[in-house]
Amino acid sequence: MRKLMFALALVGLSTSATAQETEVPSKKYSVATNSFWANWYVSAGANYNAAYSSQDFGVSRNPFSDKRGTFGFEVAVGKWFTPGLGLRTKFQGIGMKRVDPNHQSTFDYWNLHEDVTFNLSNMLFGYNEKRVWNFIPYVGIGVARNMCNNVYDISYNAGLLNNFRVADKWNIYFEIYINAIEGSFDNSQNDRWSSYMKNKPRHWDKNLGASVGLTYNLGKSNWEKAPDVDALMAMNKEQMDALNSSLKEQQDENARLRDMLANQKPQVVKDESGKKEIIVSTPQSVFFNIGSSRIASRKDLVNVKEVAEYAKANNRKIVVTGYADSKTGSSAFNKTLSEKRANAVANELVKMGVNRDNIIVEGKGGVNTISPFSYNRRATVQLQ
Repeated sequence: MRKLMFALALVGLSTSATAQETEVPSKKYSVATNSFWANWYVSAGANYNAAYSSQDFGVSRNPFSDKRGTFGFEVAVGKWFTPGLGLRTKFQGIGMKRVDPNHQSTFDYWNLHEDVTFNLSNMLFGYNEKRVWNFIPYVGIGVARNMCNNVYDISYNAGLLNNFRVADKWNIYFEIYINAIEGSFDNSQNDRWSSYMKNKPRHWDKNLGASVGLTYNLGKSNWEKAPDVDALMAMNKEQMDALNSSLKEQQDENARLRDMLANQKPQVVKDESGKKEIIVSTPQSVFFNIGSSRIASRKDLVNVKEVAEYAKANNRKIVVTGYADSKTGSSAFNKTLSEKRANAVANELVKMGVNRDNIIVEGKGGVNTISPFSYNRRATVQLQ
């Protein structure tokens, strides 16, 4: 669990850093556990049954013969404990044929059975909540009653349930099945049957059938896929490596640009008399850390000192302009911060011997005029 939480934390970190949506890899055959009240469903439909009793000698084996077939209905309630394993309670009836060579008649019955269901689609191919067809064999045991003769017996049930997804909550199902009941459930006897079965200790009445109906999923019906922690860790290592590489490249570029600005020398020319004169083509920059009015590096003052020396020698005024970055802080805060930064540089000029009356201090507030963005946290020094 600690490994999983760490991996998910890395996903959040890298996602925030790159401002991109990260898809969390998941295991194909594993899902998170749902609560007991999730993944329930109810079903209702119509069925067709073909009876094959143990004494139907001489009767056509055609399941669609009117001597064997009856129509009925069924209802069921079930739950999936995992995407591949579930339980279902099913009630079906209500007419079955009594089949023997002498006569065929219909009697009332019901069969209530508990089935273990196996979703082979999810077991073999992984859970997919959008899958259209789910292939679900089942086996079960229950109790059946012949209501006309008040006969109860154990029923054994097996079948194949096919679910076809039509909406998030609705499925159409088609099912084929067989129910088997030991003994003479239909209470039919004939002489030929008695003679044939007298040396057979076990015999069965069977019911082959097919049904169609609707299934409605109650409450939460889907499953959350379990994260693949190993893949997640590998993915985040790649992301972190790429992020670190990109960050290093940006830092190197920032350092290059910063050195270029900081080391830009004031242009020195000579007038007709041969006297040196400084012409500052670009302002000299002094940089600050975020939210601070303390000079980040004293190296930035090297070129400022040359400007200060020229201003003193020629009684020139110096304009010091402070800035803050517009993405950090409010407008009022950035205005005050930019003024503090300008005053911090002005104090350094005073220490260098510049008359305070010859220093003009301005605060421009938050701006976004230089790239990279952090370079907007500065003050500039320029001759007026």
